[in-house]
Amino acid sequence: MRLLISGATCVLPTGQARVDLLIENGKILGIDPPQGASVDETIRADDLVVIPGVVDDQVHFRDPGLTHKEDLRTATRACAKGGVTSFLEMPNTKPTTTTCDRLAEKLALASEKCMVNYGFYIGATPANLDELKAAKRTPGIKIFIGSSTGDLLVDDQQALERIFAETTLPICAHCEDEATVKANSLRLGGGSKYEDHSQIRDEAAAVIATKRALDLAIRHRHRFHVLHVSTAAETEFLRDPQGLITAEACPHHLFFNVDDYERLGSLVQMNPSIKTSADNEGLWRALKDGRIQVIATDHAPHTLEEKQQPYPKSPSGLPAVENSLALMLDCVNAGICSLESVVHWMCDAPARVWDMEGKGRIAEGYDADLVLVDLGKKQTVRNENQETKCRWSPWDGVTLQGWPVRTIVGGKTVFLDGNFDESIRGTEITFDHAKGGYWAIPNNDA
Repeated sequence: MRLLISGATCVLPTGQARVDLLIENGKILGIDPPQGASVDETIRADDLVVIPGVVDDQVHFRDPGLTHKEDLRTATRACAKGGVTSFLEMPNTKPTTTTCDRLAEKLALASEKCMVNYGFYIGATPANLDELKAAKRTPGIKIFIGSSTGDLLVDDQQALERIFAETTLPICAHCEDEATVKANSLRLGGGSKYEDHSQIRDEAAAVIATKRALDLAIRHRHRFHVLHVSTAAETEFLRDPQGLITAEACPHHLFFNVDDYERLGSLVQMNPSIKTSADNEGLWRALKDGRIQVIATDHAPHTLEEKQQPYPKSPSGLPAVENSLALMLDCVNAGICSLESVVHWMCDAPARVWDMEGKGRIAEGYDADLVLVDLGKKQTVRNENQETKCRWSPWDGVTLQGWPVRTIVGGKTVFLDGNFDESIRGTEITFDHAKGGYWAIPNNDA
């Protein structure tokens, strides 16, 4: 099958250009091919913009074990609606993804259920070093330096030293200092209000753990990705990446702060916690000057019944894959950032950080994972219209301008104007870690 997308403005690695895209067998065959090329289908995309499919490198899709909150089918419907064509999922499911066998089981499950492309981290524990060394079909290793479920907390310095010294896969980490969190909780008697969460998981907890992880990465010359940076203070330690360090910000840390607890309560309770308006501003500065390279969602749904429990029983986490691209396109329309920057943060950079093959760019030979965007479309986020199984969003009632209207995965339309092709399946993402990560590939070198 040959597909031609005609008449759209495309965001290429070199910038925006009005070009046609020729797609064959799930790949981009040509950019502005000669007129008269044989095609089986033509999509007229006048007045639309084509961007690479969004790559969300941090999600929690709850499958297996916690599927009353979300599962791979509902989550990837939400991805398709939101323009996310590839995701990397975290290991804290039940059972946890901490062995090569469990990784293979998760990949097999995804092949049956996922409507977009998929990959899964292997989780570190204090005792699974051999599994981390043997893992192949994964973007990298996830460490929880800070409280987590089951055996995934790795807070012992000797265990951390061995992981950074003896493994070769890229590492990412949740950075909150466990001792600081416990001390703050003790001081507040465990907390009783939702806003206490940001005092328990405070700036110091984030800064101490991030500094600790960066020290490990730099001493051991190991590629390291700082997940969900939440404070302006942390961004100061990202100024000298040494070709090793990358970092990301999440929509909830960019758009929400402690003032929003009064309005939204536990709906904005997250780990790491939301911080101050000054931290919002600091994260935006770090995105714009390149200290932070990636925007990811940390999509972590719970049911509304679970979230509405009193603190501290209320769980941390919120859904976001469905609306993250629209939130950023709204920022483009507001003049806060450029469309090219959004594509860099959400498509190209995460693909480069994790050495994905064929993802993140509109370039010949790359996978035809594409999103057609209507920058003029205004739409209000509504809980009842969410595809995520938990059926709520902290942005309920917010009107955004700029929405994905068509999502293409592997050259096939999986979402179009509110409708899904239920027969489409994504494919397992492949990784070539010999590429060397984000700093090894120039921004415009396709």
